[in-house]
Amino acid sequence: MDRPAAPDYAHRIAMYDMDRTITRAGTYSGFLMHVARRRQPWRLLLLPLVALAGLAYALRLIDRSRLKAINLRLLVGKSFRRSEIAPLAESYADKVVARGLHPAALDQIAADRAAGYRLLLATASFHLYVDAIARRLGIDDVLATRLDEPDGADHVHARLAGDNCYGEAKFARIGEWLADNAIMREAAHIRAYSDHVSDRPMLHFADQAVATTPSRRLKKLAPTMGWQVVDWRRK
Repeated sequence: MDRPAAPDYAHRIAMYDMDRTITRAGTYSGFLMHVARRRQPWRLLLLPLVALAGLAYALRLIDRSRLKAINLRLLVGKSFRRSEIAPLAESYADKVVARGLHPAALDQIAADRAAGYRLLLATASFHLYVDAIARRLGIDDVLATRLDEPDGADHVHARLAGDNCYGEAKFARIGEWLADNAIMREAAHIRAYSDHVSDRPMLHFADQAVATTPSRRLKKLAPTMGWQVVDWRRK
């Protein structure tokens, strides 16, 4: 993607959403199925309950955070040890990186890295496996949905710690990350990439916003905001 050179700034940051931006498809359900099949296959018998939870979400009886916690509890467990899940997170990351990424997204990540941008992955998916994917992509920093670990770093409960890292909550996390890293907005040149309209706050915040293989609503919104539209399904 040809771009004008950014002026000199103290910081250059490229923010990427993950699911359906870098990846070809969502990763959350795939991760849960990957873990269930390899760890406790009997949990696949609970898939009808997963479908019921999805219906409850569609009917707005539960929110997105509750849906994610229910599905995690059904397919992975009420609580589990991180050390037990970590090898499965690694093998799932290998699977995603081997077959589930847009090559054009990888090209853009490489171009941003070469141009001196600090790479930030901001996603609603769980740190539990996102961190493994990010390492394989050479991502510098990760903001993702956190799980409750009240009894120590190795004991994880199937409930969210804080907000689902999505939409406005994701943008709030980005603000916290900038503050934690002593990055003033006026001292940074920011690029942002996402496929979904829920990332409007992040895209609006950026100096260069790119709607990547966008959803219908984002494809409609992007031209009115002056955001670039690209289709990463094509090289």
